[in-house]
Amino acid sequence: MRLITLYLPESYLRALDELVEKRYYPSRAEAIRVAIRDLLNKEFWGREDIEGARDFKEHEPTS
Repeated sequence: MRLITLYLPESYLRALDELVEKRYYPSRAEAIRVAIRDLLNKEFWGREDIEGARDFKEHEPTS
């Protein structure tokens, strides 16, 4: 994995903290990873014409 830095609105951070507090996710980072994975799965599903779709499907983490 690679480290990235991003800026999020305070409301997003509060929501992430609530998910972690309720133990839906072990950390903010894991919640964000799951959200990004789900977005990529949704956007790339069945889109073999997009170069990134093939690359994502080949290298998608299993967990």
